[in-house]
Amino acid sequence: MSDTDRLAALEQRVAALEQALQTPERATTPDADTFWALEGLTSRVDDPGAVMITGHVTLPDGRAARWQEGAGTADLLDGDWSQHVAALAALAHPARIRLLQEVLRGAATANDLIRLDGMGTSGQVYHHLRQLVAAGWLHSLGGGRYEVPAARVVPLLTTLLGARR
Repeated sequence: MSDTDRLAALEQRVAALEQALQTPERATTPDADTFWALEGLTSRVDDPGAVMITGHVTLPDGRAARWQEGAGTADLLDGDWSQHVAALAALAHPARIRLLQEVLRGAATANDLIRLDGMGTSGQVYHHLRQLVAAGWLHSLGGGRYEVPAARVVPLLTTLLGARR
């Protein structure tokens, strides 16, 4: 092989490598059975990608919460995150997290919640309940009864799941 032929072959290989670097391959998941939801999302959404929360839950009171919501990566990165501060801040207190957990478990009235060990005074419990209602995490049914709205159950549980990481 002449030097000219070797140089031409080397140039072809370099050009192929450069082309491969300019054409990003879609990442594949190591186990499609485990990551079936991710595989479904990536098959439907082009780069730069998207985020999705989904779930179905049957609560102790028999209500079913089925939810799916997604958003494109660009929309999320370019959006105004400050509009979500109140909803996130409402979750950022141990008493409010516990109140939500207890309501999801079946404690439906303010009296049920006030009687929980370590919840503080009735005034403190009502303060936390008002914060959760204002942020949309709880809904007042009247008569001192509360529930987590079905549309908030899966987002709440996925927020907690994400906080485990």
